[in-house]
Amino acid sequence: MTEIDARTGAAVPTDGLVMLTHVIYGLHAFSVVAGLAGAMFVVTAFLTGWPSLIAVILNYVKRSDVRGTFLDSHFSWQIRTFWFALLWAVIALLLAVTIIGLPVAWVVAALTGLWVLYRIVRGWLALLGKRAMPA
Repeated sequence: MTEIDARTGAAVPTDGLVMLTHVIYGLHAFSVVAGLAGAMFVVTAFLTGWPSLIAVILNYVKRSDVRGTFLDSHFSWQIRTFWFALLWAVIALLLAVTIIGLPVAWVVAALTGLWVLYRIVRGWLALLGKRAMPA
């Protein structure tokens, strides 16, 4: 449930929803750290790690609760990050099945991992500043 700011007329999310959004960023970040700490690529850990799967499920389950607030843009940002990373991971996998495509697949996976890391950091910093993400 959200309140309406009398001064601006904008919907204000509850503290619980803001905390949930922090937790979701934290789950995604944990997957990235697991990817850096292990032998896996960052993008692989982000997509297959249980924390990211839980995070994207939470995004979909709680999305209606954040409608109309600045958190809605964060949920969209997190969901788009997950699905585009998955798309690029599949492309890298398809490239990897060929000998010629293997070096390209590695580059695609590494760049996707850096992109995921950038999106988590940028989104989390915006959330800390109580700013919406761009559409």
